[in-house]
Amino acid sequence: MSKFLIQHLACLSLMFVGIGQTYAEDALEVYDIVVYGDSSGAVTAAVDAKRRGHSVILVSPTAFLGGMSASGLGATDFLGRRGTFGGIASEFYDGVAAAYGAEYVRSFEPHVGLKVFQKIIGDAEVMVVYKELLDRNKGVKMIGKRIESITTLSGKTYRGKMFIDATYVGDLMAAAGVSYTVGREPESQYNEHLAGVRRGDTKPRLHYTQRDKDHFIKNVDPYLVKGDPKNGLLPYVFQIDGLANGQGDKKIQAYNYRVCLTTDPNRRIPIEKPEGYREVDHELLLRNFDAGDLRLPALIEPLSGKGSKVDWNNMHAIGSDHAGANWDYPEASYERRIEIEKEHQTYIRGFLWTLSNHPRVPEEIRKKVSAYGLPKDEFTDNGGWPWMIYIREARRMIGDYVMTQQDCEGKRSALDPVALGSFGMDSHCVQHFVTEEGLAQSDGVIWRVPPKPYGISYRSIIPRKGECENLFSPICLSTSHVAHGSIRMEPVFMALSQSASIAASVAIESNTSVQEIAYPKLREKLLEAKQIVRAEDAVQKGQ
Repeated sequence: MSKFLIQHLACLSLMFVGIGQTYAEDALEVYDIVVYGDSSGAVTAAVDAKRRGHSVILVSPTAFLGGMSASGLGATDFLGRRGTFGGIASEFYDGVAAAYGAEYVRSFEPHVGLKVFQKIIGDAEVMVVYKELLDRNKGVKMIGKRIESITTLSGKTYRGKMFIDATYVGDLMAAAGVSYTVGREPESQYNEHLAGVRRGDTKPRLHYTQRDKDHFIKNVDPYLVKGDPKNGLLPYVFQIDGLANGQGDKKIQAYNYRVCLTTDPNRRIPIEKPEGYREVDHELLLRNFDAGDLRLPALIEPLSGKGSKVDWNNMHAIGSDHAGANWDYPEASYERRIEIEKEHQTYIRGFLWTLSNHPRVPEEIRKKVSAYGLPKDEFTDNGGWPWMIYIREARRMIGDYVMTQQDCEGKRSALDPVALGSFGMDSHCVQHFVTEEGLAQSDGVIWRVPPKPYGISYRSIIPRKGECENLFSPICLSTSHVAHGSIRMEPVFMALSQSASIAASVAIESNTSVQEIAYPKLREKLLEAKQIVRAEDAVQKGQ
């Protein structure tokens, strides 16, 4: 056989393979709505779409439903404003309350949240595929300005008319070429005086932060060898020359795991010293005690139920937040993200063990913390440890409407609201740094409660005009760092994601792009779904 003939046959073979692949793709079902996500909002979006009669599939990167609302964040941050959301989000919290035989609960055990999500999904008969990670390099196929399909690392492809990125990190949104940012804007960008660097050793503006909220209140030496800068700094303490309030950067607020703990001796798994424990990683905590800050560094919220369980969260200068260890998480590879998660787990397990056992920890705190352990009846396939790290902030889309501090404070109002925000503009510590006096201090902590609930713009959950025309990003939405600190609450994510599904339905029915939807028509559908989009309606609900 000639060399030419061999090459010709090889080309024909490749051509037929290509044709076969094309036929295979054409044979795939085209869903009305494809939801890709690991959040509580992924559930509400998929259920809403199915209830509207649309074909829908929920492609989950995780092995469970509900995101943080099923992975340890049991103390929901309502701030007394339960009436600021309706729709499927309200159904979820009503379902949680019913599980405890109550009309209203503010906190719940992780397994209860999971069961309610499973029931909502099951009752709606939504198709769910689990543990399917988006191929972030070549898994988003575009035709013009529209996503035609997404493909996961396993090779599975899902075609759709509309797509909803309901992940906490915005992977689909980013892979589709949508504009986004990571980090803190400077004060000047959106005229926000809470923006950018916020040093904990500067005088706060009246009513805009608490002087001791997650800051150092005692003088703590940050050097490996006390008083000796030449020997370097303790882990995750940074020397930053010229650090001034209002500067922007690409850093994000700290992550942690919202561990569920119990004091019930029959359900308690003791906290052991973790593999890889290094005392130096907790030296800043110990020096803070040495300096006289004797507060228990934890925000402990009792959970409903009879198991003596609590939601353990960060509090004060050095808590369960691992500040500075997560800055590359939003853009990191899947493998790198796993490394960051493991580092956080080691740190938090070590933090709890140190509080329980180290002689430099006040005895009263040692006694209190050592009574806690991981619950045997939660996360049973993971030794009682939560499945998901608490991603407080990652990518944020840049849309035609960017929610800012002005919106949260009622100085500006969106004309196209699709949900309400009400929680405080809240950022945990971004980094520990060395002051000019050679002391440890926190940067990035903010806290300011909006005067009343405020509307979140429809334009903040869709890409700007000229970008992707069939995508919604209700979790990594278009906000400043400051406003995101208020919007990033689970009930709000659920409401925004349901609104995204409703808008996707309108776009399909109107045969238009997400940017061209007529808001009056969308608003009508939102109200039919019992979504609450005006502050007046939240006040009238009266909870």
